[in-house]
Amino acid sequence: DAAAVLWGTLVPKIQFSREFLSILVAIIGTTLSAYLYTWQSNEEVEEEIAEGRTTLRKRKGATDGELRRSRRDILIGMIFSNLIMYFIILSTGSTLYEAGEHDVETAAQAAEALKPLAGAAAGVLFAAGVIGVGFLAVPVMTTGAAYDLAQAVGWEHSLHAKPREAPKFYIAIGAFTLIAVGLNFLGFNPMKALVWSGIVQGFSTPPLLLLIMLMTNNRRIMGDKVNSRTTNALGWATTIAIFSASLGLVATWFI
Repeated sequence: DAAAVLWGTLVPKIQFSREFLSILVAIIGTTLSAYLYTWQSNEEVEEEIAEGRTTLRKRKGATDGELRRSRRDILIGMIFSNLIMYFIILSTGSTLYEAGEHDVETAAQAAEALKPLAGAAAGVLFAAGVIGVGFLAVPVMTTGAAYDLAQAVGWEHSLHAKPREAPKFYIAIGAFTLIAVGLNFLGFNPMKALVWSGIVQGFSTPPLLLLIMLMTNNRRIMGDKVNSRTTNALGWATTIAIFSASLGLVATWFI
């Protein structure tokens, strides 16, 4: 029912319940994750290194053209990522929910529920999706964590560096990858683990976004590149909204 989909998209039913707010905070956590900021900022540096700006002095500052390119890159990425997330929510709602699968605990259950839509190919289709997401997400998340660790302790870190030039950085990438793989063998429910990891990320996002908003409005840091009024309006509205969601979830724990 296209009309129902459109209405549900534009007029969401907000509920003050633990289940609703948990999923909302988890979605915020997976959309505005702290590691995304780390990955984006570090890859901007990696691109500058690729262009020959190999020292901090050479990389200091940004031209209007570079900022426009970065803005375009981020906007395109966020548009596509949110479209994909929207259709994931829409498709699972119209398949899993309609099939009575309201508490999916394994990937096998999810694949089974897709049979009315994909038939015998449901398992293959679901497996291909999971593998594809893994190839995309695992390198980003493990390398992002390695960036954070290396920067926190002062290790040499760059994907342009050879392993012998930044050994601890590459060891960290390998270690985080092994930890991620090892979690599969510890008996955790993967679906619940995904939700809880999203919730944890969701709680870390509001203070980080607050710091970003304060920094990007500070002329001592940004010079004449501070936020525009439109960016501030959207940024502060987003910050208030995600703080409200997190505080609302905490409130449900005591009510």
